[in-house]
Amino acid sequence: MRPKVFVTQPIGPTALARLKAIADVEMVEDASRIISKERMIEGVRRCDILFALLHDVVDKEVMDANPKLMAITSMSITPDRIDVEEATRRKLPVTVVPPMAVETTADICWALMMAVARRVVEGDRLVRQGIFPGAQSNYLAGSFVWSKTLGLVGGRGRIARAVARRARGFDMRILYQSRQRMDPEEEKALGATYVSLDELLKESDFVSLHPNMTPETHHMIGERELSLMKPTAYLINTSRGPVVDEKALARALKEKRIAGAGLDVFEREPYVEPDLLQLDNVVLTPHLGSAVLEARDKMANVVVDNIEALIAGRPLPNCVNPQVFG
Repeated sequence: MRPKVFVTQPIGPTALARLKAIADVEMVEDASRIISKERMIEGVRRCDILFALLHDVVDKEVMDANPKLMAITSMSITPDRIDVEEATRRKLPVTVVPPMAVETTADICWALMMAVARRVVEGDRLVRQGIFPGAQSNYLAGSFVWSKTLGLVGGRGRIARAVARRARGFDMRILYQSRQRMDPEEEKALGATYVSLDELLKESDFVSLHPNMTPETHHMIGERELSLMKPTAYLINTSRGPVVDEKALARALKEKRIAGAGLDVFEREPYVEPDLLQLDNVVLTPHLGSAVLEARDKMANVVVDNIEALIAGRPLPNCVNPQVFG
């Protein structure tokens, strides 16, 4: 009998075709919203394998819905929203995908940087309202990106280095902070200078966040850190939302203690700090880091690779708790 796979949102066409060839597929067709826990439980109750996306919370209550569940296969690079400890206790394998969103996330980082510095979203809104201040009006005057100082927090990571490569084309001075320093040859190739976090915050015109999400990096950007930034500086976050204390950021933006922010990730997704929604000097996007069709299809195909291996009884390529197989 073919296994049944529950997919929580639409996935790429080639991955879906492969999945349908090896399993019966129930897929939620609405890509505009995260499914509710109730809908997740309903789907898990009827399936053998769960195909989850990064934003899906898979906790004990979800696992309780089906004691015979064979696997939790996720399109996330890290299982941040899956209770891996509980899954392991149940001998339930959890799979992820390798880092496949490096260049796409670097792109969205630059999109946010340009959009907030040059007030693109505000300009778009005015044009749609029939307001056109004039080609040399200062009404929407923003900030240069060219030749400014870019500070990369967690700057040794893949995405940070991809952002740095793009910054070379903008003739930017590049500072970076990281737990481990790059090799001298790599620093030279990127034109990057290693500094402390405090020095980076004080000197940068754009502070771009790229640390891994750990207990140590939770709220690593809060009141104190924001107070070190220039009043003309911008904060960009494409890493994980909890790295930033959103309430502190909203206060800093409202009081013009920093010039602006661009956020693709949030502390309690999909919830967004209400004060941020009222501010013009912040650009908000709904976690678009990997939202490129080709990239998403490749990621979904890796999930299908894991499901194929599970069905065939082969070792799972991207299992985070292989000890469940004893």
